[in-house]
Amino acid sequence: MPSTMKLSSLLESGEHLVTDGALATELEARGCNLDDPLWSAKVLLEDPHLIRDVHRDYFSAGARIATTASYQATPQGFARRGMSGQDALGLVALSVRLADEARRAHLAATPGAGALLIAGSVGPYGAYLADGSEYRGDYTLGKEEFMDFHRPRVAALVAAGVDFLACETLPSFAEAEALAALTEEFGVESWFSFSLRDGAHVSDGTPLTAVAGLLDANPLVAAIGVNCVPLHLVTPALAALHSATEKPLVAYPNSGETYDPVTKTWGPSAAGEGSGDAHPVDPAGGAATWLGHGARIIGGCCRTTPADIAAVGQAIAAQR
Repeated sequence: MPSTMKLSSLLESGEHLVTDGALATELEARGCNLDDPLWSAKVLLEDPHLIRDVHRDYFSAGARIATTASYQATPQGFARRGMSGQDALGLVALSVRLADEARRAHLAATPGAGALLIAGSVGPYGAYLADGSEYRGDYTLGKEEFMDFHRPRVAALVAAGVDFLACETLPSFAEAEALAALTEEFGVESWFSFSLRDGAHVSDGTPLTAVAGLLDANPLVAAIGVNCVPLHLVTPALAALHSATEKPLVAYPNSGETYDPVTKTWGPSAAGEGSGDAHPVDPAGGAATWLGHGARIIGGCCRTTPADIAAVGQAIAAQR
């Protein structure tokens, strides 16, 4: 069952929201092997209760938003396992039910937690390819092809009762344009967050100001931002977006380590030169700066944990 409060209404009321952190990190900590093209969506097939447990841990850490385990859950991806489209979309719906079960359990134990929202994760076409191209944006599809790819999952998420869509790790203008059209087709709120080439451009080289311009006039887009990016790129990216839109901004970067999409391994952080950032070592360390650049929703992406999310919440509370 969706929340009675919309994301846009919470933001318009002046709320600063903490979103959750990495799902895969926590599933791996619980013994899941995610070396698979389906990534965390694989766990929907094998151990779905673990996904519910991770959502519950993030709520307990102070997150107000749970992001469903549907980032790589597509009919096309599950078809590689011999599953029918109907069964695949059933797993997408399951990802919503698991988040809702965690929400209900947390609210029963913590009645004063406030409004808790479920974001239906819509990963890019590059996530389905499972070759790191969501960090390059070097695939080319037409608008209708993108819409045809994303439509079944979006429909399943909406039908299952998500509060809004998290169209995330988007590497290209063209894919964002198609997804924006789908949010209008389904009449569902969303946030749009992008992977980056640098602090001023999304992964395919489109200026951040251009994607902000694309989404700024869409009333169903509640927030715009970045995710799954290095910490040092967050401040310049938010500054670029803030110059081009008055919409609330969202930021949920990686832990501070550097990801190699070819080897699928993590290494030491790269602070980056001339980023204009104070080089935070974790999302909590950057929260105060990001709030000053228009961020209203802050959390974590790959390699972040419930402890990181608790620290983000404390950092936001310290600024209020």
